[in-house]
Amino acid sequence: MAGSKQLITIKGTRDGLTLYIDDSCSFNEMLTELEVTLSTNHVAEDEPMITVTIQLGNRYLHENQEEQLRELIRSKNKLVVQSIESNVIPKKQALEWLEDSEVKVINKVVRSGQVIEVQGDVLLIGDVNPGGKIMASGNIFVMGNLRGVAHAGVPNNREAVIAAAYMKPTQLRIADYISRSPDYETEGVYMECGIIDHEKEKIIIDRLQILARKRPDINGFERRMIHG
Repeated sequence: MAGSKQLITIKGTRDGLTLYIDDSCSFNEMLTELEVTLSTNHVAEDEPMITVTIQLGNRYLHENQEEQLRELIRSKNKLVVQSIESNVIPKKQALEWLEDSEVKVINKVVRSGQVIEVQGDVLLIGDVNPGGKIMASGNIFVMGNLRGVAHAGVPNNREAVIAAAYMKPTQLRIADYISRSPDYETEGVYMECGIIDHEKEKIIIDRLQILARKRPDINGFERRMIHG
């Protein structure tokens, strides 16, 4: 045991109980202390079920450890685990998050029949010709002529944006929204972007400067590109 240090702190909320578990002790110490703590705080048989949220802090549990923790709490009458929360995520999940948050820079022309697919945001330094297509799970920025198809926010990120130095696409898609070429002026537009207008429920084209207001969470790199 970690001396007299309190390893488990219980706080009641209107939604149930929250267990704060010290993240510096061993897993076995945690289980032992939790067994004692829950046995001391006995729940009467006639009480309703109580949901429990577990806060692990900077501790990561493997699947079998998490199941042991759930089983211990389930063994106590009237307690049911609602969620187990941690500040730590698996390496695979962290790498996926990093990939989604990065801006991939591609220097090429997307010609007719070619398809570029990117996880995260993409900055294309070049053109998308008619018949060409660029897709991304995040935002799409084209430092050239967008004359083909651009599909951002694949499959369901409706906050994604599409921006181009010259905008005259055959089709714009953001998540499950589609906008075709008749929505654009015949001669195309310069330095503008496509975003979903949630009130109008369609993709609209506007000046790049609106992104600071419409999408305040846009990252620093993208802001520098927009503002020069």
